[in-house]
Amino acid sequence: YILLAAVAIYLLIQKISQGLAARPSGQSGAADAAVEPDVVVRRQEALAAARLRMQEELNAQAERYKEKQRQLEEEKRRQKIAMWESMQEGKSYKGNLKLNQQEVESGASTSSAVPKSKPNKKPLRGGGYNPLTGEGGGTCSWRPGRRGPSAGG
Repeated sequence: YILLAAVAIYLLIQKISQGLAARPSGQSGAADAAVEPDVVVRRQEALAAARLRMQEELNAQAERYKEKQRQLEEEKRRQKIAMWESMQEGKSYKGNLKLNQQEVESGASTSSAVPKSKPNKKPLRGGGYNPLTGEGGGTCSWRPGRRGPSAGG
């Protein structure tokens, strides 16, 4: 057992010494890169150029976004003006707004679309339903509970 332990320790020491010998050569490669200023300068210039390109793309995207927001605000302003004018004339501003939207949609689509007729829908409740009277509600009527024995006096 002592002989096997000695051989294992010897192999372990050789592995560690080889690892230490390989490590300084890796550091010398980093030192060589520091010695070559041309390589470092070229690398930094390429990095700066890439950053500049990315910044220009970001600025272009921001400009497009601002333009889109400006157009949306202008459209909202026009709709508000149209709504205000229709209110001054005494018309229903909501109906006018829907009419304007339909005009925009019909102007955008050149095909002549036939408006779909809505199917006849039956009302959800009968015509005699009034929640304030309590009639016509069916079996869903609420009544207060009985008072307990402690309430008497």
